[in-house]
Amino acid sequence: MKQEWILMIKQADFAGLSAKFGVPPLLIKLMINRGIGEEEMETFLHGGMNGLHDASLMKDIDKACDMLAAIAEKHEQIAIVSDYDCDGIFSGMILYTGLEKMGAKPIIYTPDRITEGYGINKRIIDSIYNSGINYIITCDNGIAAYDEVAYAKSLGIEVIITDHHEIPYNETEGNREYIIPPADAVCNPKQPDCEYPYKGLCGGGVAYKLITCLFEKLHINDVVTQDILLQYAAIATVADVMELTGENRIIVKEGLKRLSNDGDRTTCGLKAIKKVNDLMNKQIGTYHIGFVIGPCFNAAGRIETAKTSFDLLLAKDDESAMSLAYHLKDVNNERKEMTERAAARGMELVDGEDYKDDKVIVLLLEDCHESIAGIVAGRIKESLCKPVFVFTNTGEGLCKGSGRSIESYHMYDELVKCADLFTRFGGHAMAAGITIPAENLPELRRRLNENTVLTEKDFVSKIYVDAEVLFRHMSEPVIKSLGLLEPCGNGNKKPLFAASHVAIRRARIIGKNKNILKMELVDRLGSVLDGICFNDAQDLLEMIESEYGKEQTSNMLNGRPNNVDIAITFYPDINEYNGKKSIQLIIQNYNVIK
Repeated sequence: MKQEWILMIKQADFAGLSAKFGVPPLLIKLMINRGIGEEEMETFLHGGMNGLHDASLMKDIDKACDMLAAIAEKHEQIAIVSDYDCDGIFSGMILYTGLEKMGAKPIIYTPDRITEGYGINKRIIDSIYNSGINYIITCDNGIAAYDEVAYAKSLGIEVIITDHHEIPYNETEGNREYIIPPADAVCNPKQPDCEYPYKGLCGGGVAYKLITCLFEKLHINDVVTQDILLQYAAIATVADVMELTGENRIIVKEGLKRLSNDGDRTTCGLKAIKKVNDLMNKQIGTYHIGFVIGPCFNAAGRIETAKTSFDLLLAKDDESAMSLAYHLKDVNNERKEMTERAAARGMELVDGEDYKDDKVIVLLLEDCHESIAGIVAGRIKESLCKPVFVFTNTGEGLCKGSGRSIESYHMYDELVKCADLFTRFGGHAMAAGITIPAENLPELRRRLNENTVLTEKDFVSKIYVDAEVLFRHMSEPVIKSLGLLEPCGNGNKKPLFAASHVAIRRARIIGKNKNILKMELVDRLGSVLDGICFNDAQDLLEMIESEYGKEQTSNMLNGRPNNVDIAITFYPDINEYNGKKSIQLIIQNYNVIK
């Protein structure tokens, strides 16, 4: 995959702002690069819960609160219809925890991923109705369920929708007619007439705003419960890869603080999942949620059912929680193996002659478990820097698929143009889910490629570099100050620096799988720092050997003089080993210089 390194060059009074806010000029530059103006810097650096918006600004939230308060007062049952992914699970738990605290009797319903697919459906509604439950609240779904909501209403069921997905619409002659389900209350900040100032909440974020608004109206001040809700919202936000800007950043920042505390202000379920993944007594960051905790909860909904994840989060004792946590970890390991096989098969197909001219990749992987189609699509997208759809055959004349996109391709808007081909679809700019008759799949591939305006420039992976630096600028105080940027993730990326004309004094391959390259690096002014390249050791060595030959590569590996000269992007880290601290550069990208 081609790469383009882009150096961010934005002007500001770095020295003056550094003095004003008491942080290094480099940190000011990093904030400026992320679009954070002077008026926002204090909040970004030190802001907390007081930076959250008034929840009552969200359309229909007051109406939803009144309905839920009445249900709680009468101690009535209410059905929570969640999704089976991490956002759905934790938004469901936010609603469950909050409603139970108020005196309602919540029951969680989740569709089966394989047999039913995403969102509320007629089977669930019938089950709720036959159970004598008169109220439904959705989370992380519902905004595209016009017919299903209408059906529930026809049975006399009152419906509240909480969701964050794009509002469905019909487009005629450039005009959009939005289709809002006929629910009693619809809480989704993306509604065109919703005045809520922050539109980037996930399903868990919307549920969190609703419950905290309800607590405020009912004068419920339970700090422990509020801390638990915040942890749930933080996990949902990171796991759903939402932008860590504005409110999302506050929710995640504050939620991670509480999740890192192993005391009484968390649940035995969250403690158990931390224990089985060796995360107790550790500072939990976005990485741990995105790549460790989140996938464990997601795996149940992919391979089994989401019920296991809910059972863990609802567990009341450590013994049962630990048993369920170990099970989720095992299921996630199984999911990893399935993903590796499917991704390898997908790459085989797209590397073939049949796909060489496609700008939008539409793949049918017969043996791929449909629950991992989105992960596989993401893997292939990262390799090709192209929008990718991965479909599996249900065996009933239908194919189900998931898509993952690139910055320059609004996936949902492009699918709207092909809506006549689908049985069902939904999503947003960067991801989508589709059910389509198998016979329509070739036509979808043809139309998506025929309609697209993507060019070869869009398929170049853009690496945005915050600054080109000398090694001497990477001091321990500067590196510690970078922690003020946390939490980092989508929309608030980890700082990335570049250095050119870097010599490798010596290098050695380490790690169980021999895929890590440990190096002693020298910059153009002679400053020396350790560098480490994870997972790409062989690729880097092959590139060096291709450019400089076997002899120079051998000299480098044996600590002998050599003429290897590379450019790197990296972020700095403080490595602690045997009680000693040293600065280490975590290499992200590399290129040779000749």
